[in-house]
Amino acid sequence: MSGRAALLAILFAAASTIGAAAQEVSPPADAVRQSGIVTLDVERLFSESLWGKRFAAELEEASRALQAENRKIEAALSAEEKDLTEKRATLPTDEFRKLAEDFDKRVTGIRQAQADKVREIQARPEEERTRFLEATRPIIGEVMTSRGAAAIVDIRAVFLSVRSVDVTDEVIAAIDARLGDGEGIAP
Repeated sequence: MSGRAALLAILFAAASTIGAAAQEVSPPADAVRQSGIVTLDVERLFSESLWGKRFAAELEEASRALQAENRKIEAALSAEEKDLTEKRATLPTDEFRKLAEDFDKRVTGIRQAQADKVREIQARPEEERTRFLEATRPIIGEVMTSRGAAAIVDIRAVFLSVRSVDVTDEVIAAIDARLGDGEGIAP
């Protein structure tokens, strides 16, 4: 085994041991103060906060409403298309062609409008997360400093840590207490 391979094996074994110990042993209460770093699960922060739950419900309702609107439009257009098809036999060709072209233009416009609504709904989560993080930044900072930390790292960027440095639950509780569901907070 080369020197580099041996070193990697030792580091891997040490990391495995540390990971097992971190899962089994509770660190001292001041572990965060000693490390100066806390972790935060930003996705969970948003999705489990009252604000995130309210937004998820609003987004779901908007999606359902758009689906219902699309079904209603589809039914109306299908009926109109059927009526137009039935008129074909009784109308002069030029008159029918004009009606068919007008119908096609209207359908194209409706499709574009509905696609714009879908894009708007799809853009809302990113916009709302940005708004949420801007509104909650001071609260997150307060929790960070109350823990004596100098930095917050997203939990997905951490390879190994002890649970006591994860402040997600604490931050969610603070945000819920101060901002509630975020309704009415100006963008």
